[in-house]
Amino acid sequence: MQLAMKQLINLRTIIAALAFAALLLCGTLVFILLARPFAAQPDLAPAPAALTLIPAPTSTPRDLAPTPTPENTISEPSPTLLPGEIAVGLYVQITGTGGDGLRLRPEPGLGSQPIALGYDTEIFQIMDGPRQLDNRTWWLLVSPYDAARAGWAVADYLTVISPP
Repeated sequence: MQLAMKQLINLRTIIAALAFAALLLCGTLVFILLARPFAAQPDLAPAPAALTLIPAPTSTPRDLAPTPTPENTISEPSPTLLPGEIAVGLYVQITGTGGDGLRLRPEPGLGSQPIALGYDTEIFQIMDGPRQLDNRTWWLLVSPYDAARAGWAVADYLTVISPP
């Protein structure tokens, strides 16, 4: 067995293997050089820099005298809303209808025919009101997503929320 191994591994075999490896390496390099596309040389000119100048902040003089207010001007205090209190400009969500929805009407009052139905969790903005009619408080609701969805609704099923 050792005799067979010695016959296989001799100087001729090693030289033939190295020559074959060198041939493969040369063939690979030639293939890589010929296969790559000939691209035009990139423009090596420097690109202009985009520069945005931001002015430095200016200081406010500290020695300004306060502007006097006329003494006969009476300012009326703005009403303070309690948490959860409905007012014009606030956003409300329809709640507590049990899945029946809230009827939106063209005018406040039960005598006005419903024109749309607001569903539980739907959000509206208060645009007008309150109006007291039929022992109920009515508010004009407008959908912030679709101005066509608008109408008067009873306040019993409205909950004030933060703006969407």
